Amino acid sequence: MAATNEVIVAMVPFFDYSHLNNLLDLSRFIASHNIPVHFISFVDMNRDLKLRIKGSPGASNIHFEDLSRPSSPSENDVRDGEPPILVFLEKLTKPIHEICVQLSTKAKKLVIIHDLIMSEQILEVNTLSNVKSYMFHTGSTFSRYSSIKQTIPDLVDDDDDHVKFIKEMQDEFPLLEAHEKYCFQMELDDMEIHYSGEIINSCREMEGKYPDLLAKAKGKPLWAFGPFHMLLESNSNITPRHDQCLEFLDKQEASSVIFVSFGSTTTLSQEQINEIALGLEQSNHRFIWVLRKGDNSEKLKEKDVKIELPKGFEERVEGRGIVVNWAPQLEILGHLSTGGFMTHCGWNSCIESISKGVPVATWPISYDQPFNAVFLTNMLKIGITVKSWSHRNELITASTIEKSVKTLMGTIEGEEMRQRAVKLSKQMKNSVRSGGLARKDMEAFISHIIE
Repeated sequence: MAATNEVIVAMVPFFDYSHLNNLLDLSRFIASHNIPVHFISFVDMNRDLKLRIKGSPGASNIHFEDLSRPSSPSENDVRDGEPPILVFLEKLTKPIHEICVQLSTKAKKLVIIHDLIMSEQILEVNTLSNVKSYMFHTGSTFSRYSSIKQTIPDLVDDDDDHVKFIKEMQDEFPLLEAHEKYCFQMELDDMEIHYSGEIINSCREMEGKYPDLLAKAKGKPLWAFGPFHMLLESNSNITPRHDQCLEFLDKQEASSVIFVSFGSTTTLSQEQINEIALGLEQSNHRFIWVLRKGDNSEKLKEKDVKIELPKGFEERVEGRGIVVNWAPQLEILGHLSTGGFMTHCGWNSCIESISKGVPVATWPISYDQPFNAVFLTNMLKIGITVKSWSHRNELITASTIEKSVKTLMGTIEGEEMRQRAVKLSKQMKNSVRSGGLARKDMEAFISHIIE
């Protein structure tokens, strides 16, 4: 155990809830080992996170450091070709630096765990003699190794099977967008400079050889001890049982409901919404559909983000399906009545679905999601493809959606996927228990930072 002020951990997350939630779970785990954790985020987000962990294990050892939210960058602030988000983050470098420097004076060792995209915000403080930093990335080791191998073929030693696989699936892997290129270059720069290792929300039972391949390629220690949401068992009792989705599931048969959700940042076109609605209706299977404007929809014209269901749809599917604008995803995936998940394949959604033994219907939209989709369908064989990356600009028809739902929910093929997902779920649960690989990685990391 670390005595007070021997070691302090500073968490520097990216300010998106999918990133925040991961590092909050990790904070609770580290804090449960009597190590003070300082979580650096915006005032409003910290207020929400405080309420979420109130009374949970380790909560008293988590201290929230508030940042003021800077103004959004104007057109004059943005340099040619530079993503606006990076200009926004530049405004946070000084306050984050000041908080970390202050924390470094209160401990013999300051351990900084930072999101990849926040690397520059902690670059200078990392030069202090009592500071060690560790990079956190929200993606899978498969997607990250594949990205490196695809972009810089000579950077890593060849794994013959993976090289062959990359060539076969090259049309399903995306080229990097502007902000992704920036992050990727930042990651490659970091391989040569400051950080001491990497933490991944994954586990070796699921990803096999890829954690070791990535660690070898980057030449840095790597700890894979996810799923983070399984680190502390009390994570599962947060949602009240009066949630309408859970009440709906309580009335259904086992594995009879497909959960449909495309993440918090996705905004579908009205035409695509109509096709999904018709496909779900024609499938005759039970469903929960999360339909909302994505968090980034303010960038679009209002006419593009107005959400309307087809006339009479809700009446026709009454009792068989519900449409909501928010749902407790982890609890839904863990319910016995949930038998499938149509997803955008964000890594958090992937790992949550696998941990609960739920097969997937993949619909990747951006970022690392195409890699994740291929990993689930081609490598783990626990899902079917609804929309592939090579058809990303096409409208997915109601008939395709209907067929995908019927295959996943009502065929021998779908049941075989479900059984493989259940087997993986059991392996992941064993991994985080005493003696499991993820548990050993967890404890190894704690021993590493307090030594």
